[in-house]
Order: sequence, then C-alpha cells, then structure tokens
Amino acid sequence: MSDLLFQPAGDVAGMLHRKEISSRELTELLFVRTDAVNPALNALVAQRREVALLEAAAADEATAQGAVTGPLHGVPITIKESFDVAGLPTTWGNPAFRDFVATTDATVVRRLRDAGAIVTGKTNVAFMLGDFAHTANDLYGVTRNPWSAGHTPGGSSGGAAAAVAAGLTFLEHGTDLVGSLRIPASFCGVYGLRPSVDTVPLTGMQPPGVVAGPSDMMYLSAAGPIARSAADLRIAMRVVGGPEAPQAKAYSWALAPPRHSRLAEFRVGVVLDHPAAPVTSDVGTALSAAVDAVAATGAAVVEGWPPDVDPVRDAESFGFHVEVFFAYAQPGDHVPAFADVIAHEHRRMAARAAWTRYFADVDVFLCPATFTSPLAQDERDDRLPFWTAHPTLAGLPAVVAPVGRTPAELPVGVQLVGPLHEDDTAITFAELLADIVGGYERPA
Repeated sequence: MSDLLFQPAGDVAGMLHRKEISSRELTELLFVRTDAVNPALNALVAQRREVALLEAAAADEATAQGAVTGPLHGVPITIKESFDVAGLPTTWGNPAFRDFVATTDATVVRRLRDAGAIVTGKTNVAFMLGDFAHTANDLYGVTRNPWSAGHTPGGSSGGAAAAVAAGLTFLEHGTDLVGSLRIPASFCGVYGLRPSVDTVPLTGMQPPGVVAGPSDMMYLSAAGPIARSAADLRIAMRVVGGPEAPQAKAYSWALAPPRHSRLAEFRVGVVLDHPAAPVTSDVGTALSAAVDAVAATGAAVVEGWPPDVDPVRDAESFGFHVEVFFAYAQPGDHVPAFADVIAHEHRRMAARAAWTRYFADVDVFLCPATFTSPLAQDERDDRLPFWTAHPTLAGLPAVVAPVGRTPAELPVGVQLVGPLHEDDTAITFAELLADIVGGYERPA
C-alpha cells in the first residue's frame, strides 16, 4: 500500500472513482506517512486532519450514490502556506502574522475543492516568499530535501515540492516569481508548471492585512501546480485556470490543445549552457543525455537562443522588473526612476515579441531549470534564477520535468518553455519525454 502514496493524482482519482480504495482510507494512509516522515522533512506546517477526514467520508458517500464528481474527487492535496485556506493560518513564515487565521479560501483553493480535492494541510515557505534557494523561517523552521537532508529543496515553494516528492500529498500548488516553483521542482525531482501570464488568479494569495487584491503590477508573479506527473499538471490547470469575476462575465478560458502528440513531430530549441550561469558537469551530462534521447526519436533539434533574444541583457532587465515588483509590494525608500521603468518595460515587451516570432517555427525550448543540482543547506548562489528568468520576463509557460540524477543521487530537472498561452504544448512534451528518459522517481 505504501507505493500508492507515490502515484500521480490522476491515477489515484481513477482508483477512487472505481472504488478500489476509499478517500477516507487514502487520507488516513497519508496521515500515517506524514507522522513518520514529516518531523525530519518539515514540509507540512499546518494540517486540518479532522475536517479532511470528514470531507473524505462525504466524498466516499457521494461516490457510493453515483453523484457526478470532479476530476480530483476525494484526492488529498496540500497547498503552499501563502494561499488562504479557511480555518488555517496564513503567515508567509512571518512570526508577526502567527495569529492570523484565514476565513475564506483563495481562488485557487476554492477551485481545487470544487473539483473534489480535499485539502489536508499547508506547506512551508521561505520567509515572506523571499528566497529562491532555501525554504526556512523563524516561525516554522527549515525544510529539507527528501533526497538528502543536508541539501535544500529550493524556495520559496520548497515545502510544496518536498511534500510531493516524499509522498505526503498527491498534488500541490505553489507560486513563482524568480523561480520559486521551478527551482524547488528541479531540486526535488518533481514536475512544476509556471503557467502563461494572467492564467491563474492570485486572489487570496497575499500577506495578512493586505486589503487590495492582486494588481497589474504583479505581472511577474504566477501560481501553478507541482505534481508527480506531467498529466497531473494538465488536470490541475484545467481546474484552476481562467478568469474570475468580473472578467469571467465577459469571457471564458480553456487550455489550448498541444501542437503535437508525438515527440518526433516537435521542433525543439536547445541551449544547455551559458557563461552567466555555467552548468555543472553532472547536470550537463543528464541534460545532454535527454537531448540525445529526444533527437533519437526523430524530433528536430534547433540549437541556440532565439534571434533577438539577448540572454544577459534580458536577465538584467528581469532583475530590474523584480525590483519594481518589490517596490510596489513593499513600498519604501527605493523607488526605481520612471525613465528606467519605461526603458525596461520596452525590453520586456521586446523579449515577448522575440519569443513569439521564435515559436512560430519552434514548438518548445529546452534549457536547464537550474545550473546545479540541489545546494547544501549552508550554500547560496545568486546565479540560480538566470535560467528561470527568461520565460518569466516574457510571460511564457515553463514546465520543469525530472530527467535523471547526478552520481551523488540528487535530482536533475530540465526546463521546457512553451509558446505564450500554449501551456499544454510544454506539458505534453514533458509527458512524452518521461517515456524515454524516465519521470518522477521515489526518493531513496
């Protein structure tokens, strides 16, 4: 039965639908594993066990009565601590907010629950989501990598990725600004999707005390799923994507179909190294092997950056836009000059236009998710966001998928960037890639 806890959410949803196991049984198994594993891992920081078990029993009753149910009916999941879940604390890892308890669900949480998912708890974050390399704060402590306790799971969604990898949840939802979802997915050996810009609502994902809802000034921030399969990313996006009121009164949203269904049909752009963030030999070996495997299927491989994309200039512009984001989110003395804001906004839109032209001929762009395997808990490297910066700047969808391990048995992830608003093209490529290089594997 222990292997069941490491299955994809979609597979487990099918088992629940066929009554091969009950939601209550599944949720109880998950809590047993949590008690055994989480004290050392410290991925989960708040739980709602009694309520979750009642909801699981209700889900079983609905199944028994033949009710029409959602795609995640009865599936236990967790959510990043920064999302509001009614009845649970939302602190962003800040001791100043330790007493704040949410009274409503974030939009993402509500949509997941409407699809039948059962939220069992929340996962740890970096303090105020401000660290892409580590997940630690003075309120909840340090989260460790399930592959090696001496290594970091990344941040700020490190608790989310660690929980998925370690079999403590079937699906997670994190957030991504600098790479806060993709870096942990890579470091923990799981799948993660940063969706196309403005696809998933951020309402209910803000620090306590913030009255205003999400702003257009949050254009770099995104929320997306973390899972054990690419197919689960697709399921999650169909559940959480799309506008909310009042925009939802004017238009609807659907996940666009993938461009292809076979690897051999894809044209794949490839860049595996850059002097600004040189890829280590162990990561480079795994990525090169993955590209060789793709080429062996007959897929066309196109080497090099897109024309008119300057990776160093764009990474610098991304850094400036991050400064603008924090100037808005945390007003203070440092306010970027307006002329600089205009100049870098032109760069951002030029980058988006360049990528759009590129994807007229290429289907997916393959590059490192991180230039290194997981860092030790006492290490830092500010070059980590170099590879995650480019799809963020242009607002593009980017999937991180596991493609192997280093000689030290640490995960290696690849980043698959797709055309704007064609998220399922990148998801499908990741799904097909698992057939030839292997996908998620249970930590030793």
